Amino acid sequence: MRPGGDVRRAALAAGVLAAGHIVPAATWLPGLRRRAFPALAGLGRPDHVALTFDDGPDPLSTPRFLDALDELSVRATFFVLGARVDGHPRVVREAVRRGHEIAVHGWTHDRPWLPDAARERVGLARAVLAVRDTCGTAPLWYRPPYGILTGGRWAAARRAGLTPVLWSAWGRDWTPGATAESVLATLRPDLRAGATVLLHDSDHASAPGSWRATLAALPALVTTCREAGLTVGPLGDHGVGAGV
Repeated sequence: MRPGGDVRRAALAAGVLAAGHIVPAATWLPGLRRRAFPALAGLGRPDHVALTFDDGPDPLSTPRFLDALDELSVRATFFVLGARVDGHPRVVREAVRRGHEIAVHGWTHDRPWLPDAARERVGLARAVLAVRDTCGTAPLWYRPPYGILTGGRWAAARRAGLTPVLWSAWGRDWTPGATAESVLATLRPDLRAGATVLLHDSDHASAPGSWRATLAALPALVTTCREAGLTVGPLGDHGVGAGV
């Protein structure tokens, strides 16, 4: 009977490991996240909306976002991929020069379904180092690719000194048929006081050219917030986790 018992114990251990890896990813569900984990959802100051962009830097598209944000007098948080920071450091430095905040989106835009704590730890540490060496300061925030915050990614973020933040409003701007109008229509129901907005300044992991719809939507997005009496800015000004 011992071999069978060993098999069952091994299966149980594997199941516990898999559950510890996957169960935290349920925070991807927006309703659960807003109700049970408001800081993780990026809920912040009631007079503020945090504007965030994922998947850069991109030497073609990101500079256009920087110009548009300058014209709107808005600063934002860019969640960057470490491998792309290594490839395009000048773009990141220019974002910092213009007053934007740089955060970590991972080393690459991968899906983490197979548990591998060492892979998560090493990849996130590499991304933090790339941002720190490029910008001169250590990043504060972490948003995993696809918003999938597994147990391994939770642990890796904690070890790297990062605070995970997902979002409370998105524009589905990565889809092939996205337009400025569709991005705004998707955002509006959740574009409220204290929201964190997820958009993309790159099509690295999105439909080719989809960033153009996002760029075109920015003026109306900012105007909508300001007409509601809300300031638009980076996560660093948003008061996430400060009891607001």
